[in-house]
Amino acid sequence: MSDWVIRMIEQAGILGVGFLMFLETIFPPIPSEVIMPIAGIAAAQGKLVLWQVIASGTAGAMLGNIFWYLAARALGIQRLHPIINRWGHWLTISWPEVERSQRWFGIHGPLFVLIGRVIPTIRSLVSIPAGLLAMRFRNFIIASTIGTALWTAFLAGAGYKLGQHYHDIDQVIAPLSNAVIIALISVYAWRLWDHRRSKRAKSAADMDE
Repeated sequence: MSDWVIRMIEQAGILGVGFLMFLETIFPPIPSEVIMPIAGIAAAQGKLVLWQVIASGTAGAMLGNIFWYLAARALGIQRLHPIINRWGHWLTISWPEVERSQRWFGIHGPLFVLIGRVIPTIRSLVSIPAGLLAMRFRNFIIASTIGTALWTAFLAGAGYKLGQHYHDIDQVIAPLSNAVIIALISVYAWRLWDHRRSKRAKSAADMDE
């Protein structure tokens, strides 16, 4: 993977950085944790300019973010209503919770998106709830751009400083990514248990009546 990223950046330069970050956002298995540090190394070697690396990486990622936002916005949460009604117990969400999420997102959506952009694993996914819950496009763009720029600047700057030892970045980010995945699985398991417990309690209450 890293060899292909290196060749792309060597051949296409700044445009290659933006293109790779666009792909990373559309197809998450291409990791920004590889792309941006390698681009930072190229900047340290004088092949690229650091601020241009950050700007190009941010722009490419933002194109991908906008793509997912618009796709989710076009789908719309109402089209998921039948799915949630039927499979909500597996999704651990009910329609009243969706409606509460819409109200919550209207107030806290920008902060959710901004923070989500700097969290490994989920940073490429936050565009979907933002689009589904109809977050204002202007707020989405502002929050996403700030968060994405911070992330790309951190990775590019780390590559610039660490040079060929950029793999050390993975020693920090990989455990964090694993922790996020474990946390997400744990939350899902707890919500699934709680949802079933609540459903059984409701059924028992209905029988008593």
